[in-house]
Amino acid sequence: MVGALATVVFGGMAIIVARLATGRGGRICDWAPRVWGKTILWAAGAKVKVEGLERLNRGEPQIMVSNHQSWFDVFALSAYLPVRFRFVAKKELGRIPIYGRAWKACGHVSVDRGDRAAAIESLGQASEEVKDLGLTMVMFPEGTRSPTGELQRFKKGAFVLAIQLQIPLVPIAVVGSRAIMRKGGRRVSSGEITIRIGDPISSEGLAFRDRDALLKQSHTAVAELMEGNEVGPESPALRR
Repeated sequence: MVGALATVVFGGMAIIVARLATGRGGRICDWAPRVWGKTILWAAGAKVKVEGLERLNRGEPQIMVSNHQSWFDVFALSAYLPVRFRFVAKKELGRIPIYGRAWKACGHVSVDRGDRAAAIESLGQASEEVKDLGLTMVMFPEGTRSPTGELQRFKKGAFVLAIQLQIPLVPIAVVGSRAIMRKGGRRVSSGEITIRIGDPISSEGLAFRDRDALLKQSHTAVAELMEGNEVGPESPALRR
């Protein structure tokens, strides 16, 4: 109930202001998701701890790649990432009343997973705004929430995009969200979520042929963060 009310209030504000303002709604699209996320976390009794904030390049374009176990990953990242961000997610989310319209009004990216060409076009359009405004693009390369909590295989979109834009990838692990609400479940429990931010992985000088190596390195980095391990410096093999 609180989530629905928060979505109507903050989503409605974002829609109205974004229509009147320039630049994708200005600061309302940065402020509203944070308050929305914190409101839902508060209602659920979920506390959030963030580790590794010093590793973020604030104000610089970057792509965050995160594991995905629960809707509460989205709430936690929305509430506690101290950067200007845009999410990339499946287009079906755009059909949710209020939420979908606010999502589109603020420039978050909807991807048609069944149409590869359309997905590439959507990411290409978003990439220009990411570089121009120094935004952080948040992506869940597993493609969907993990039903078991284990890290699934990554899809290649985030890594191709990072190479095209020549911007760094930042591995992130969200731990504890599945215990609060798992995929397919309706029950919400209180608990603690930990967001672990790893060392940026450079894509500078990489070419399309390097996408699989970049994907593998990022997958390993996220897996290590999920286990609570520190992620070391970027692999010399991927430096240029």
